[in-house]
Amino acid sequence: MSRPKAAARGAENKFRRYRQAQRQRGMKLLRVWVPDPRRPEFAAEAARQATMLRGRPEEQEALAFAEAAFDWRDR
Repeated sequence: MSRPKAAARGAENKFRRYRQAQRQRGMKLLRVWVPDPRRPEFAAEAARQATMLRGRPEEQEALAFAEAAFDWRDR
Protein backbone atom coordinates (compact mmCIF):
# COMPACT_ATOMS: atom_id res chain seq x y z
CA MET A 1 0.00 0.00 0.00
CA SER A 2 1.55 3.31 -1.06
CA ARG A 3 1.46 6.51 0.92
CA PRO A 4 -0.50 9.49 -0.31
CA LYS A 5 1.68 12.07 -2.05
CA ALA A 6 0.99 14.71 0.61
CA ALA A 7 2.26 12.37 3.35
CA ALA A 8 5.38 11.58 1.33
CA ARG A 9 6.07 15.28 0.82
CA GLY A 10 5.55 15.90 4.53
CA ALA A 11 8.13 13.24 5.35
CA GLU A 12 10.56 14.71 2.81
CA ASN A 13 10.19 18.14 4.42
CA LYS A 14 10.71 16.64 7.86
CA PHE A 15 13.97 14.98 6.76
CA ARG A 16 15.07 18.13 4.92
CA ARG A 17 14.55 20.17 8.10
CA TYR A 18 16.37 17.55 10.16
CA ARG A 19 19.35 17.48 7.79
CA GLN A 20 19.47 21.29 7.76
CA ALA A 21 19.41 21.40 11.57
CA GLN A 22 22.21 18.85 11.73
CA ARG A 23 24.32 20.87 9.27
CA GLN A 24 23.78 23.98 11.42
CA ARG A 25 25.13 21.97 14.36
CA GLY A 26 28.29 21.34 12.33
CA MET A 27 27.42 17.75 11.36
CA LYS A 28 27.92 16.21 7.93
CA LEU A 29 25.80 13.45 6.41
CA LEU A 30 27.87 10.36 5.65
CA ARG A 31 26.62 7.22 3.92
CA VAL A 32 28.84 4.18 3.95
CA TRP A 33 28.42 0.68 2.55
CA VAL A 34 29.81 -1.92 4.92
CA PRO A 35 29.99 -5.72 4.75
CA ASP A 36 26.91 -7.51 6.10
CA PRO A 37 28.06 -9.58 9.10
CA ARG A 38 25.00 -11.87 8.73
CA ARG A 39 26.24 -13.30 5.43
CA PRO A 40 28.19 -16.58 5.57
CA GLU A 41 30.95 -15.07 3.42
CA PHE A 42 31.60 -12.49 6.14
CA ALA A 43 32.56 -15.10 8.73
CA ALA A 44 34.78 -16.90 6.24
CA GLU A 45 36.58 -13.69 5.27
CA ALA A 46 36.98 -12.63 8.92
CA ALA A 47 38.51 -16.04 9.73
CA ARG A 48 40.83 -15.78 6.71
CA GLN A 49 42.06 -12.34 7.77
CA ALA A 50 42.46 -13.41 11.41
CA THR A 51 44.60 -16.35 10.28
CA MET A 52 46.78 -14.03 8.21
CA LEU A 53 47.27 -11.71 11.22
CA ARG A 54 48.06 -14.44 13.76
CA GLY A 55 51.54 -13.98 15.17
CA ARG A 56 52.32 -10.79 13.26
CA PRO A 57 53.05 -7.42 14.94
CA GLU A 58 49.90 -6.01 13.35
CA GLU A 59 47.85 -8.51 15.36
CA GLN A 60 48.70 -6.77 18.63
CA GLU A 61 47.92 -3.39 17.08
CA ALA A 62 44.51 -4.63 15.89
CA LEU A 63 43.71 -6.17 19.29
CA ALA A 64 44.75 -3.00 21.11
CA PHE A 65 42.49 -0.96 18.83
CA ALA A 66 39.52 -3.28 19.46
CA GLU A 67 40.07 -3.15 23.21
CA ALA A 68 40.31 0.65 23.19
CA ALA A 69 37.25 1.07 20.96
CA PHE A 70 34.89 -1.03 23.09
CA ASP A 71 34.13 -0.95 26.79
CA TRP A 72 34.48 -4.65 27.60
CA ARG A 73 33.56 -4.15 31.29
CA ASP A 74 29.86 -3.98 30.37
CA ARG A 75 29.87 -7.53 29.02
